[in-house]
Amino acid sequence: MRMYDIIKKKRDGGELTDEEIRFFVGGYVDGSIPDYQVSALLMAIYFVGMSERETATLTFAVRDSGATLQGLDVGGFRADKHSTGGVGDKTSLAVMPIVAACGVKVAKMSGRGLGHTGGTVDKLEAIEGFDTALSAEKFADVVKKVGVAIVGQSATLAPADKLLYALRDVTATVDSIPLIASSIMGKKLAACDDCIVLDVKCGSGAFMKTIEDAKRLATAMVDIGKRAGKRISALITDMDIPLGATIGNSLEVVEAIDVLRGKAPKDLTELCIALSAEILWLCGLGNRTECEEMAKQALICGRALDTLAAMVEAQGGNKKWIYDTSFFPRARFTKEVIAPKSGFISSVNAEEYGGVSLLLGAGRSKVGESIDCAAGIVLYKKTGDYVNQGEVIAVLHSSRDCFDAAESKLLAATVIGDKPTKRPLVLDRVE
Repeated sequence: MRMYDIIKKKRDGGELTDEEIRFFVGGYVDGSIPDYQVSALLMAIYFVGMSERETATLTFAVRDSGATLQGLDVGGFRADKHSTGGVGDKTSLAVMPIVAACGVKVAKMSGRGLGHTGGTVDKLEAIEGFDTALSAEKFADVVKKVGVAIVGQSATLAPADKLLYALRDVTATVDSIPLIASSIMGKKLAACDDCIVLDVKCGSGAFMKTIEDAKRLATAMVDIGKRAGKRISALITDMDIPLGATIGNSLEVVEAIDVLRGKAPKDLTELCIALSAEILWLCGLGNRTECEEMAKQALICGRALDTLAAMVEAQGGNKKWIYDTSFFPRARFTKEVIAPKSGFISSVNAEEYGGVSLLLGAGRSKVGESIDCAAGIVLYKKTGDYVNQGEVIAVLHSSRDCFDAAESKLLAATVIGDKPTKRPLVLDRVE
């Protein structure tokens, strides 16, 4: 079998066999197939696409390229939630404790942020002492005792994905639905969870800008999960507007804690309950209405908040910070952003808002950069709200005085008009 023939076959519109797909993935991981040939194949896939079978086989090859968590004993049914990435998306920090408080085990591996989207691991490391690099034994032990643990992605898990993503990132082949689906699901299947809920973001702050593309991606990933024998579903959710009222690491952790206290913005709380109910329903704990009520009760009685505090303590963090968020670091400098005229905020560019947080120091432009955990944005007005000229629409936070470019960028990404516009938070569901 030759890589040249595989590239030519896909370039000419052919469908690759399972053996051909596994040959190129295995060869790239072991170094026998060079970057330039894999780059050529990725570009052919970008233009020609892949069938459902090809996409599933590529996913399984990514999953099988390294270690899996098949033998991880957590003492119960395991569930996970994955978001395709957005601005202000701190739902994992609230959803996972809610689900665990309802009796489902959560052994979650999460990533760091890159570019305009934030990372769950970065947010958790804003908590004093929190350890996101547990051994497999400690990871399983925390899940058994607390019900939930969240750690960073293991280097041995699906190594093919790391190699392929790095190549896609520099060859303009990132935004291909088969390649995105196999990347996400390869890692999810390597984690060996029993049920998976996908939060597929759609809009200006997401990779998928249209509902049609978001549904195509959701359908592809759900199909892969079904072929792997998983209980899986996807919610397609709005990312034309940043989620909640904060963007930035410490700010978002505090807001997620506010969800568990019943004090968070309506949109964030609504989505956290919807995702939690979807997981509980997939786990067979009741119909959707019953599962939604179960999630709400976990908030009302305080079990979810206590579960988060127990997880933080078990992973080396200071749980006092969960009950008293004044411990979280505060930025040295702040700057109010003022509405230049009166009217309704008719739209915002959520990706540009994410870019503002990057300018403030809350994110990284390349892997390995340090971040300012206190930096970010607090939104006082969002899409659909009326503002008066001179009213504060946002406050910028940073540990350095760097506000001019950030303020200009945020105002340029905010459209103030005559009519309010808003769309539902959950746009569709794929089962």
